[in-house]
Amino acid sequence: MTSKRKIEQIETYLLSVLDGTRKGKWPATLRIFLKALSLLFSMIVQVRLWLYRHRIIRPSTLGCQVISVGNLTVGGTGKTPVVEVFARNLQQQGRKVAILSRGYKSKELPFWQKMVQRITTGKIEAPPRVVSDGQRLLLDSWTAGDEPFMLASNLADVAVVVDKDRVKAGKYAIKELGCDTLILDDGFQYLKLGHRLDIALVDRTNPFGGGHLLPRGLLREPMRNIKRAGFIFITKCGEGGAPELKEQLRRLNPVAEISECRHAAKFLKDVFGDQTYPLEKLKGLKITAISAIAVPESFENALRDFGAEIVYVRRFADHHRFSQQEIINTINWGIKRGAEAILTTEKDAVRFPFVERRDIPIMFMRVEIEMLSGQEEFMGWINRICFKSTV
Repeated sequence: MTSKRKIEQIETYLLSVLDGTRKGKWPATLRIFLKALSLLFSMIVQVRLWLYRHRIIRPSTLGCQVISVGNLTVGGTGKTPVVEVFARNLQQQGRKVAILSRGYKSKELPFWQKMVQRITTGKIEAPPRVVSDGQRLLLDSWTAGDEPFMLASNLADVAVVVDKDRVKAGKYAIKELGCDTLILDDGFQYLKLGHRLDIALVDRTNPFGGGHLLPRGLLREPMRNIKRAGFIFITKCGEGGAPELKEQLRRLNPVAEISECRHAAKFLKDVFGDQTYPLEKLKGLKITAISAIAVPESFENALRDFGAEIVYVRRFADHHRFSQQEIINTINWGIKRGAEAILTTEKDAVRFPFVERRDIPIMFMRVEIEMLSGQEEFMGWINRICFKSTV
């Protein structure tokens, strides 16, 4: 068994302990131990925030618009489509936008490539990885990370820059790419770079991360800290929105604008080509569903809602990078169960290795954000950000 597989199994086990599905003496003991660690983690988080709030630790400022899009929980809030729609609206209003990402589970550049960069730039410190310069897609998903690659693929006129040090990434985007607006992807807890606006996402299906901070639950900081947000998106809503959750959030943050939105499927697309299909193709279709996301149930339920019959399911740990053999096995096992197509998510599709032989179609579902409320307030925000643009 590879080390990657072992790590994924440990992650899966821990998640089952956290959500209470894993029963028995040892899981219960582990939850008590993790609860104690959560209390320590909470103290550290609050002390860090206090130090920044009282300017004992000062954030870096870059002299341009910096907007943070993030959340209080780990994974699964549907952040990437929100970042995409926000960046696209800013760009269409005349801003030169760069998305700054840490590139979760991205691969480091090879040593020789780092040396070439250092020689050509004359700098000892390696520059950040430019996934897109706003004109060209420059890196693959393996090097960029799946979410930065997906954003760069869907946003032709927006730069995407990856580096753990997003102050360095921001300086590069301003100086080398001419950007005047920076979006901090997953930046709610990134206090090192000062930002004017905080946008927080809350998943309607699991808004409070189990009610505990890491490592006992999924919260990165106490839910009351959402008071820092100027705009809150409640994601994954149904047609009726989320009135009760909206009221809870309003009590925690009386001044923020709150928008209810949903992730709406638009069409199907071939994973290895440009061909697209209407969602009606799913009606009555026997399919295999394969995914490596935090909440696979939401994807699978969406397929069923469009009339698909799921005959085989394969779930992997979040951000899993598929091997060619895993895809081949999925094709073969799905066909044995009568599958007529394989469906995955767009986020997973960028991590699919090329497979020469495909006995059945392999497609992903394109999903975009639709606002159920707060559309006017959101566009008002965009206009306030953009009114000084000279581009």
